[in-house]
Amino acid sequence: MIISPKVRGFICTTAHPEGCAKHVADQIAVVKSRGPIANGPKKVLVIGSSTGYGLSSRIAAAFGSDAATIGVFFERPGEESRPATAGWYNSAAFEKEAAAAGLYARSFNGDAFSDAMKAEVIAAIKADLGQVDCVVYSLASPRRTDPKTGEVYSSVLKPIGQSYSAKNLNTNTGVVNEVSIEPAQGDDIPQTVAVMGGEDWMFWMDALLEAGVLAEGVQTVAYSYIGPEVTWPIYKQGTIGKAKEDLERVQRELDAKLAPLKGKAWVSVNKALVTQASSAIPVVPLYISLLYKVMKDEGTHEDTIEQMDRLFRDRMYNGNPQPDEAGRIRVDDWEMAPAVQSLVGERWKEVNTENLGELGDFAGYQSSFLRLFGFGLEGVDYAADTNPAIGVPSIK
Repeated sequence: MIISPKVRGFICTTAHPEGCAKHVADQIAVVKSRGPIANGPKKVLVIGSSTGYGLSSRIAAAFGSDAATIGVFFERPGEESRPATAGWYNSAAFEKEAAAAGLYARSFNGDAFSDAMKAEVIAAIKADLGQVDCVVYSLASPRRTDPKTGEVYSSVLKPIGQSYSAKNLNTNTGVVNEVSIEPAQGDDIPQTVAVMGGEDWMFWMDALLEAGVLAEGVQTVAYSYIGPEVTWPIYKQGTIGKAKEDLERVQRELDAKLAPLKGKAWVSVNKALVTQASSAIPVVPLYISLLYKVMKDEGTHEDTIEQMDRLFRDRMYNGNPQPDEAGRIRVDDWEMAPAVQSLVGERWKEVNTENLGELGDFAGYQSSFLRLFGFGLEGVDYAADTNPAIGVPSIK
């Protein structure tokens, strides 16, 4: 079938297998161009490995450090009449590239929050790798089923205490408008913390510890975002911010639990980028469009693969993590540079629909968004018939 992008709101409902494969290949090329990651991880578990930062983490570990990788995700396979999700095609492409490079890669598709998935992955680690020396936690989901109680939690992106109004970008039309968001109510905050906080990260690490599959010196990392003050009401000071505070609480507890193994837990604060998760957050797409323009002009723009390569290469595995006052690794440092934020802040005040093309990089935003789903990549014939029913080799 011929697959074209079909965008609905902040999601693209189609994905292109060859395009996703090219996107994966391009990321691999970035890592290879930088040479081996000295002292990098060798046996890596990535929980949430199919898109965004999780996918790039898996690529950076495998092709920068020759690591064996296990990936966990929840994606829909393709059928003859319907494309798979982008994450499915990304994972298929990753495994194909890993096999060609002689690297171990195994993937698990299902509910990463469940005890059954944890047990299945642990059994694979014991059988194939013995232990892992790095665990990346990069799950992004709107819902989570508690494996202990069966309760289903749902997250919301809302301010706390009062409603919030700010400039916003309609990513379908390119119109700069204003969005108003009502504050969290009832149990919105604990529900969001239950989905997007650190409890499941802790459950995974506890299960891995108990099973004896964490190597001495193991490092684990989960991802977060802080951003500029203009986004704080909906992010840092909103419901998702409370979840990120919980993530940092768990990081401190995991540090203590991993101490006997001489291990370390990290929260890495990453740059604002176009991902499937960030596209859903009001205000953020407009901020990203302005940020891209500034950082591209000054030559400091990074995508997820450059970020994760730098995290592994320059921070986690070179003995110089450079933690901030809260103990977090900051690879958002170039984004948060005072000169960058000053210019973005000035443009935020001025931006409207008419001058967005001059002050921001909406075209770059749109291009990055479509690339997530395998569209708009050079060298891919989008007019050609393609087979949507591509499998992930390790998933039988």
